[in-house]
Amino acid sequence: MTFSIKEWWGLPHRDILSGLVVAFAMIPEAIAFSGIAGVDPSVGLFGAFLLAVTLAVVGGRTAMITSATGSTALLMTGLVQQGDALGDGLGLQYLLAAGLLTGLFQIAWGYLRLAHQMRFVPQPVMAGFVNALAILILLAQLPQLGLDVFHPETVVVQAAQLPAVWALMLLTLAIIYLLPRLTRVVPSALIAILITTGISIGLGLDLPTVASLGSLPAGLPQFALPQVPLSFGTLGLILPTALAISLVGLMETFLTQDILDDLTDQTSHKNTEARGQGIGNIVSSLFGGMAGCALVGQSVMNVGYGGRTRLSTLTSGVSLLAMILLARDWVNQIPMATLVGVMIMIAINTANFGSITGIRQIPKSDTAVMLLTVAVTVITHNLAIGLLSGVALAGILFSRKVAKVIAVESRLEGDDHRIYSVRGQLFFVSSIYFRAGFEIHEHPARVTIDMADAHIWDQSGVSALDQVIRRLKLGGTAVEVVHLNRESTDLFARIGQAEEAGGGGGALRSVH
Repeated sequence: MTFSIKEWWGLPHRDILSGLVVAFAMIPEAIAFSGIAGVDPSVGLFGAFLLAVTLAVVGGRTAMITSATGSTALLMTGLVQQGDALGDGLGLQYLLAAGLLTGLFQIAWGYLRLAHQMRFVPQPVMAGFVNALAILILLAQLPQLGLDVFHPETVVVQAAQLPAVWALMLLTLAIIYLLPRLTRVVPSALIAILITTGISIGLGLDLPTVASLGSLPAGLPQFALPQVPLSFGTLGLILPTALAISLVGLMETFLTQDILDDLTDQTSHKNTEARGQGIGNIVSSLFGGMAGCALVGQSVMNVGYGGRTRLSTLTSGVSLLAMILLARDWVNQIPMATLVGVMIMIAINTANFGSITGIRQIPKSDTAVMLLTVAVTVITHNLAIGLLSGVALAGILFSRKVAKVIAVESRLEGDDHRIYSVRGQLFFVSSIYFRAGFEIHEHPARVTIDMADAHIWDQSGVSALDQVIRRLKLGGTAVEVVHLNRESTDLFARIGQAEEAGGGGGALRSVH
């Protein structure tokens, strides 16, 4: 927790205005994510408010926006359905209980320094992550534009409404991108929302509005403990969901932090953020809100409009609640076409165009990782699966590269003594190249395997050396392994079998 003046007070007019614009963009997403999870819109809206306000105080990154998100909402669907099957309204209660447990997990991950493991997420995976997120944001807007050919049942616009919908959407984008050429005093997205909403009301256009997504709450969130049985059965039901949300949420949050750090040339505190996310999800769950994590699109949007301090995050949450409670009649009249334009702008700002425009200069393996991450994420609509797929492919491709680093050279001394010199890292992937370097069907009187420039890392490496020794010994060759370092010698001594199988002891001679 921090109360540094620098983190709260920079250019307050910029922070307040950017937070206000972000609040507009949070409303339709929070409602939509509530629908994904299978709960009332108020659950997502209260979650967005509570998470933004709480993380403004206890988060580890200034100007980052935390709210209900699609990646976490997708993980809640099954739990809500199971809870509802047990009794009317229990789905929401189990969701809130899972949110509490999610918060406890995330606080634990923060103290266990889980953020340090993010070093193993390569840059192509991060590029794929943001590109996939941009595509998902765009795909989510198709029903409002009458274009979802894959799921026509989700289209919510009538054919007669399409000209006006497209006109307002294009006008919104035009204002967003052209107004900054004249002035940047007020965020162009805010002006676009005000102008297009005024046009829609003034002309009496019959178009889908925010009210079409669901009713906005009329009161403040109330404190209440989840009404679920305190039993091992309840724990067994909520544990898988809570664990998944805690990890997926932090993964998306850490990646959002990295993106904002690059945009602002700053360094943030990931483990502090993990604990803050945990506290935020606990607070949200205790007041009837759903668990969530950082939003990449809205965070980039906030920074893009000048938000730099915690005041912008606080403003987004407070403005969201104020719009819901004080201006709900006006907010209900905002055309969805306007918010679609804002969301398209968010998608454009989110995408990593450098990974696309520079595709000819980027190594093909990195491009493959990026494309796989995008494809899997878009197909499954699950950021966690996409990220894991990308990391897995990156690991496989890296292992193949490392495997080829190992080299085995041989030379003959006299007629009956062959010396093999091994250079590189011997582990599960490189073992096949290691074995291929030996003439195991040739049996001179003596063979020396010089491991001075090699290291054995795992059981597969031990097994590869073990097999070579045994095959040579079975042909009557006396085998000696020399210059093996201490760690490799100790590992081989624990699990190697060549000595027992081949008989002639003393094959290993290490150098310390």
